[in-house]
Amino acid sequence: MSETTPQWRIDANPGPATCARTLAAAFQQEPAVSWICGASRSLRTHWFDTTLRTHATLPGALRYAVTSRSDARPIAAAVLTPPGAAPGIPARAAWAVRTGLRCGPSALGKTLRYLHQTEALAPADAWTLEFIGVRPDSMGRGAGRFLLDHVLATTAAPAGFFLTTADPANVPLYHRFGFTELQRTVLGPLTVTAMARPGLT
Repeated sequence: MSETTPQWRIDANPGPATCARTLAAAFQQEPAVSWICGASRSLRTHWFDTTLRTHATLPGALRYAVTSRSDARPIAAAVLTPPGAAPGIPARAAWAVRTGLRCGPSALGKTLRYLHQTEALAPADAWTLEFIGVRPDSMGRGAGRFLLDHVLATTAAPAGFFLTTADPANVPLYHRFGFTELQRTVLGPLTVTAMARPGLT
């Protein structure tokens, strides 16, 4: 499945590595990823790669990329988890080992703290928008809105969507897409806002 404009094409189910590289660039200054990974691009790319390869094992997991039609380069990506889906114990253990080895124990510990604070906040049966981001050199041209519009319009989500953000600038943006705030949580230097968008009836 794909959706096109004169500028962009949306590709469904791009490989985890493609999404990881795109999101590692998009999240280079995002507060939560910076807290977990520091300023290292290599560490950030390893973190996304390990996380998305594990996420791809979930039945029904969705990934999207916005590709520039001029050069076929991915410029934005989104990753969604279906309701109730979570890696099993062996997959979580393998992810923890790989994250610890490739990113270090500090990154692993901070990721686990973030997950512990946020996973229980998701409304029952809601889809989780895990990540959505645009590469810095392509921001300001509407690619993120194009991608989020597509995600919200094409995902069958009767119980709606859930997300968390540690970037205060994202909160009013998500408000414009119909999300409302559920809770704010302080985690280390972060203020994490949990948000939900109701399903369409």
